[in-house]
Amino acid sequence: MTSLRRKARIAALQTLYEIDCTEHKAEDAVIHSTTEQSLSQEAISFTEKLVQGVLKNKSKIDEVIGRFAPSFPVAQMSVIDRNILRVAIFEILMDNTPVKVAINEAIELAKIFGSDSSPRLINGVLGSIVTKYGKASHKRPKEGKWQPSLKN
Repeated sequence: MTSLRRKARIAALQTLYEIDCTEHKAEDAVIHSTTEQSLSQEAISFTEKLVQGVLKNKSKIDEVIGRFAPSFPVAQMSVIDRNILRVAIFEILMDNTPVKVAINEAIELAKIFGSDSSPRLINGVLGSIVTKYGKASHKRPKEGKWQPSLKN
């Protein structure tokens, strides 16, 4: 059985994919993806939180991706991989999701929706981010304590 939060992450990924590939508004894309899955109000709220968080912080998140995946420019990355990373990085840096959970969920989404190499890419990028900032304990940093600099 798929958890409520995994369903919400799937809907968020589908929403972000739709936004990346079309000119649809975020609100319309959220309605489309959450209606297709018949999500509960709690799952819809979590989906909206993820989508809004990613969109609000997209440029910062994309800079982090670019720093930790220099061989894979964000614009040239597959839409799926790019948005899986965006959701996971948002959850790690700005949400209350434990780091280990965010990474595991991102890898599972990559296995379901990505290519054969997607899980390895996702794990590598997220693992590098966590290692760089000393969060190998997989616990979320205290608010305001972990704001990664985009400089070396």
